[in-house]
Amino acid sequence: MTRRSKIVIVKVAAVFSVVPVLLYGIGGGVSGGPPGPDAGQAGVPGEASCASCHVRPSDNSKLGDSSKLKVTFPGTLTYTPGVNQHLIVTITDANQKAWGFQATARQAGRNLAQAGSFLPGPDGYTQLVCSQAGVQVEQFGSCPSSLPFQYIEHTFSGVRVGTKGSATFEFDWSPPASNVGNVVMYVSGVAADGLDNSADLTHDNSYVQTYTLTQAQANAPSITSVVNGASFQSGVSSGSWVTVTGSNLANTSRSWSSSDIPGGVLPTSLDGVGVTINNKKAYVAYISPTQINLIAPSDESTGGVDVQVSNNGVTGNTAAGQLRAVSPAFFLWSGKYAVATRADYTVAAPSGVFTGRTTVPAKPGEVVILWATGFGPTSPAVPDGRLPTGQIASVLNVPSILIGNVAARVIAAALSPEFPGLYQIAIQVPSSLPDGDLPIVAQVAGAPSPAGVFLTIQH
Repeated sequence: MTRRSKIVIVKVAAVFSVVPVLLYGIGGGVSGGPPGPDAGQAGVPGEASCASCHVRPSDNSKLGDSSKLKVTFPGTLTYTPGVNQHLIVTITDANQKAWGFQATARQAGRNLAQAGSFLPGPDGYTQLVCSQAGVQVEQFGSCPSSLPFQYIEHTFSGVRVGTKGSATFEFDWSPPASNVGNVVMYVSGVAADGLDNSADLTHDNSYVQTYTLTQAQANAPSITSVVNGASFQSGVSSGSWVTVTGSNLANTSRSWSSSDIPGGVLPTSLDGVGVTINNKKAYVAYISPTQINLIAPSDESTGGVDVQVSNNGVTGNTAAGQLRAVSPAFFLWSGKYAVATRADYTVAAPSGVFTGRTTVPAKPGEVVILWATGFGPTSPAVPDGRLPTGQIASVLNVPSILIGNVAARVIAAALSPEFPGLYQIAIQVPSSLPDGDLPIVAQVAGAPSPAGVFLTIQH
């Protein structure tokens, strides 16, 4: 099993460090990479274990025997999707004084299905090795998609020759982001005598252990509010941004990425988290345990509707949402000022809104772009659950804009290209406006945007 190239490297190193050859390099690893076992030595059925190189059959532990090889988990043998666990491998053997191990995690009943990922501990005693099924290709460090199998194992430093009686190895395991059923943790360990015994291995002991983890019973998601994603007030509409707040809404925190939107199709779930509005799947853009941001699905209904969150198969309470034909609202800076930019994307806002960034208020007569959501259907229509692409999707019902009760000229109103639910309203600031924080209100199809929003004007 041991490759000749690694044996040469190990023997040269052993001259200087007096480290046991086979613990230093079981199987060798990548040429030039850190020494340690080859991938596939953790005891997974169909693969090997540390006993392949350290053989004393009379002392090999049986499955389930935790007397000499043990993994300490942070709690019960359960996992919560996406929630990191800190694991400790302990090998105990009274007469031995050199140590090594390898561990991996697979989906139960699917030995070729990796379960989660590993992160070595900060002490330098552990490292990550990557491989692929049926091919002995290894890579140390992060694992690319072409090398899906991950193994955590000892490093050269982790052998700790001369440490008598027991040794521990600490690392982190991140379970799969969604429920994959039971997960089996395979661990193989070795306790050696600390001598260069490549010709006589009867003094080394090898152990194998497995642990089956079930998904932890998740608390049901609980929604406390369903609001417009810009104003954070009641009222949402088809294609608009919506914010759901509560508890246990997700097990992870992240936004969608380009890989979640293949071919421009918006995702209806992230990491096993989905939301329905009036029994229609919404398009999930951001998840966290306490907040979800989403795009409301197409729906001609109006009035009170049910909203529910499902977190990895556990569906929570039914919350009330108000579905409207339109729900115009400006995105806000500092909870007060309408998000506004110029054509060159410089910010139109009072000075001091952002620490360390210069901002200039809007000037009478200049053109600014307001950023908003909920302005309703467009022409041409954008298909439900798709990115707006191609020709400009103009707002079907042209809005009116009042600044300080003075009508502003609306130059254009359309969906932002490549960004769903985000409207750009280009206006010319009335020349007659005085300086100061002036209220700004939009009205679309008879529905006004919320009050209490301002645009700062300065000559």
